[in-house]
Amino acid sequence: MTDTLLPAELVDAARRVLDANRAVGRRVAVAESCTGGLVSAALTELPGSSDVFEAGFVTYSNEAKGSVLKVSGDVLETFGSVSVATAWSMAQAVLNATAADVAVAITGVAGPGGGSERKPVGTVVFARAERDADPSDVHAERKTFPDTGRGGVRLQAALCALELLMPPSTLP
Repeated sequence: MTDTLLPAELVDAARRVLDANRAVGRRVAVAESCTGGLVSAALTELPGSSDVFEAGFVTYSNEAKGSVLKVSGDVLETFGSVSVATAWSMAQAVLNATAADVAVAITGVAGPGGGSERKPVGTVVFARAERDADPSDVHAERKTFPDTGRGGVRLQAALCALELLMPPSTLP
């Protein structure tokens, strides 16, 4: 596909997600922070994505995470915005707000600033929530990507989030 502003590897990953979820009749949604809508942009870059992609929320600030996705102030204060608790809350909120079958949330530190010793630049937390699953069965993961610059961290995070949107039979 040549009519795109996005990297080919990102569009190809989005195509795989759409095709695989279309084949099993699943709708997907995302809550993005550090990726700033990159996952949503990749999914909607492809014609026909509306039969699979339900919604994308970009909640960059803690205030938006609280007001839009109803992430508890206690969670944000206790664990921080880059945490399993926050990512899981974001993913659950997306399921509650949409008709999606699966939701993935992404929150992290893209850089160049904002990192700390405990959460250096490149730290990204992902959570995947599925409709009608046991809410105590948390699917979340913290990754630390190499600090390849803000764009590089965001691209790696978006690619990882797309992988998490794949139906279970296709996950590694």
